[in-house]
Amino acid sequence: MSTYNSDREAEIKAFDETKLGVKGIVDAGVTTIPSIFINPYAKLKQPPSPKTNTIDGDGRFNFPIIDLRDSKKDLTHWKKIVEEIREASETWGFFQVMNHGIPDVILEETLKGVREFFELDNEVKKGYYSRDFVNDKFVYHSNSDLYSSVAVNWRDSFVCYMSPNPPSPEDLPLPCREILIEYSKQIMKVGNILFEILSEALGLEKSHLHEMGCLDGLSLLGHYYPACPQPELAIGIPKHADGSFITILLQDKIGGLQVLHQNYWVDVPCTHGALVVNIGNAIQLATNDKFKSVEHRVLSKYVGPRISIGSFFSTFYQETSKKFGPIKELLSDKNPPKYREITMKEYYVYANKKGFDGTSNLQHFKI
Repeated sequence: MSTYNSDREAEIKAFDETKLGVKGIVDAGVTTIPSIFINPYAKLKQPPSPKTNTIDGDGRFNFPIIDLRDSKKDLTHWKKIVEEIREASETWGFFQVMNHGIPDVILEETLKGVREFFELDNEVKKGYYSRDFVNDKFVYHSNSDLYSSVAVNWRDSFVCYMSPNPPSPEDLPLPCREILIEYSKQIMKVGNILFEILSEALGLEKSHLHEMGCLDGLSLLGHYYPACPQPELAIGIPKHADGSFITILLQDKIGGLQVLHQNYWVDVPCTHGALVVNIGNAIQLATNDKFKSVEHRVLSKYVGPRISIGSFFSTFYQETSKKFGPIKELLSDKNPPKYREITMKEYYVYANKKGFDGTSNLQHFKI
């Protein structure tokens, strides 16, 4: 082992053992970022904007924003929503939803609760620090792939598994205890509606994705991206695609989330009251590549902290015999299955070991 690798491993281990995450480094008043955070891919230049009719007069892409208002009451509007989400799922893999039914006050309190957890007294917060993503109900950590990534990412996170085996209230930190329980109930309702729409968009019965198990698991991932003194050298989250069936993201007004669309990094707008929805690898596998799980990233910024919370519809590492593969009703002689059947745990064990290396996890499961 080279001296460089040995020193790097020691530095990463020392960072992990502080249990203070990136916020701890910022609180110490650094003006230059430690070398373990320097990401060789952080400063990739934008390719020129492509000539396409999907951009507006200013040369910017029109990110899909879909209004769910009265979706259950008006059949014509429902069909319009189904078509809009079908198109977005095939071409973008991302869209925003407005009028989804979650009151603004709950969205605001959720972001506030996430921020207050990360800004707890250090000794209290350390008590939640763990790298046991299988057995612990609530896990605070910095970088799930800390020991396998090219560079440490400029963010701290927590994950809590809310379904099918929700934590006891006392398992959750006080600043976000009540709001995480309430928010998860609300987001399950939104998820149910979206899976009905996605089912119909595939030409299936409205209940198909629900019956397939897409609502069996829900995990909430809270992220805290501190202000970065050298954002051109570090990244919040590198290029990747989610492993979930779908992910629903609530973000604050700072921004930084980008989607790779037509080989161009597109900023996801911070639309007040909106939720960002993206197709995950599990749905791309299940639809045999009809719906796209698209790569995205989060930039680090001079300003912060940026707060977000992602709701991942997935059973993650939980033991289950339920396998999923390409939906049989979508297959034909001209569209044979491209992937083998797998369990969610099999996917995530592989993905966590592999880390964010810029390549697709789905390739591993191709037939």
